[in-house]
Amino acid sequence: MKRLLIVLLFCWISDAALAQAPLVPRYEYMQVTTIESLIAGGAGRSRMLVTDRSGNAQELPMSNVFSLGGINFGNIKDNDKAITIKMNELSEQGWELTETTTAANDNLFITRYLLRKPK
Repeated sequence: MKRLLIVLLFCWISDAALAQAPLVPRYEYMQVTTIESLIAGGAGRSRMLVTDRSGNAQELPMSNVFSLGGINFGNIKDNDKAITIKMNELSEQGWELTETTTAANDNLFITRYLLRKPK
């Protein structure tokens, strides 16, 4: 009889705990992609693409990393500033950075920022 009461009590506590368990949050996602050209002389196209949850993309200009004289640190500084301003703006809107992925080849340096916020 004691075992039956213990089992019934355990089941009652488990059911109560499950009923109060928090729901798994659902998120909406946004992607920011920066494409920085490594082609000298301004022939490349550097851009920031901001894609919302509906797939709509906003394209923002960025400076090329190389100029005729080689690496242009002023352009790198300007790109860093533009990325930081955009990420701070999105953070103020409730977006949280969850993942960053980078890739590079001889001509491009690409960084993808995956952001999310609860629905």
